[in-house]
Amino acid sequence: MISLELKRKAQKIKLAAFDIDGVMTDGGLIYLPDGSEAKMFNAKDGLGLSMIHKAGIITAIITAKDAPVVLNRAEVLNIDKVYLNQRNKIEAFEEILKEYNIAADEVLYMGDDLPDMEVLKACGLSACPNDAIDEVVEICDYVTVKTAGHGAVREVCNLLLESRNITF
Repeated sequence: MISLELKRKAQKIKLAAFDIDGVMTDGGLIYLPDGSEAKMFNAKDGLGLSMIHKAGIITAIITAKDAPVVLNRAEVLNIDKVYLNQRNKIEAFEEILKEYNIAADEVLYMGDDLPDMEVLKACGLSACPNDAIDEVVEICDYVTVKTAGHGAVREVCNLLLESRNITF
């Protein structure tokens, strides 16, 4: 059961943006012998992202990493916009607002660590996994029951869908 305030914020969301490490993954880093990086994503999170996309919510990834595997995952999920190598994530956030002609309060952002703080404070609905750092948990509108990489993204997607009474 979500509060009326949370439901009101969720109903306004036109774009949902997510960090990768510590949000869509559990934050673990896997380096392969050739030096490339591998990531493990959760299929339930992926289905949640596909469902909000089908519901008309624009989806985006904003990550400080420059990992090709993120582009592969984004393509599979039909993510609308991907920002890699974003050391200053607020710049990508502001670009999103301009590109899609939307207000900050129409954006959900889900992050977990210090580089996400500025965007979490600027967006309309801030969310984080329950295992985010304390400073992030303290400022977020919604803290998931699930942990990062293990259903936290799906939980946020379900929140957006439930606020609109959309079922699949």
